[in-house]
Amino acid sequence: MNTVIDVKDLCKTYVVNKKQNNVLKNVNFSIDEGEMVAVMGPSGSGKSTLLYTVSGMDKMTAGSVNFCGKELSGLSDNEMADIRLDEMGFIFQQMYMMKNLTILDNIILPAIKSKKKGESRSAVEKRGRALMKKLGIEETAENDINEVSGGQLQRACICRSMINRPKVIFADEPTGALNRTASKEVMDEMIRLNNEGTTVMLVTHDAGVAAKCGRVLYIVDGNIRGEYRLGKLEKAEEIRDRERKLSNWLMEMGW
Repeated sequence: MNTVIDVKDLCKTYVVNKKQNNVLKNVNFSIDEGEMVAVMGPSGSGKSTLLYTVSGMDKMTAGSVNFCGKELSGLSDNEMADIRLDEMGFIFQQMYMMKNLTILDNIILPAIKSKKKGESRSAVEKRGRALMKKLGIEETAENDINEVSGGQLQRACICRSMINRPKVIFADEPTGALNRTASKEVMDEMIRLNNEGTTVMLVTHDAGVAAKCGRVLYIVDGNIRGEYRLGKLEKAEEIRDRERKLSNWLMEMGW
């Protein structure tokens, strides 16, 4: 199986008021194609910083991140921006969308901005509508972003993350702002996309969300302290047992 993300000795340091804050300290891990990996840890442990640094949204201080054969530390800002646009998808807890655009226009915006050639706007719109239909929100295409529910808006964000057919989706607390029902719906869609072959790396504080992933990385004080392999989720009936096993492991890790 191909490795899509290979992280070696990754460090991230912020300097605030002339004081160094070492948020990530010699982090090492890899993610294979088709995996769904959750990152968990206490507040302030470096979870989100890890996701932002691995995805090139934030610059690393030291170490290396190899993304699909490309060493990110050696890329210019423009090259990194192109990779984020064309080869990565992003989903955040806060559902950022352009207020002056419809749901459909927000979804297809990355494809319109992409430097990939040979696809007309009508073809992009057709692909956007197909994604919306797949996620059950096709009726919201012409709505403004304030005319849909939080669950619908987050599913629209998933559509947007998929519009350029990314190799990896990075998700930072994708269910954190949703109620229980909407959270389940969004995670069901994430699992389905992963089962179709999309690699996913997500940050979560919710053991129920992490239990639906194939592997969990546990980070404390900027270090990966352990990992727990759950394997692919095959049946919904497995969830409670997976949650129980993961919760027991998290308690052993000091959660």
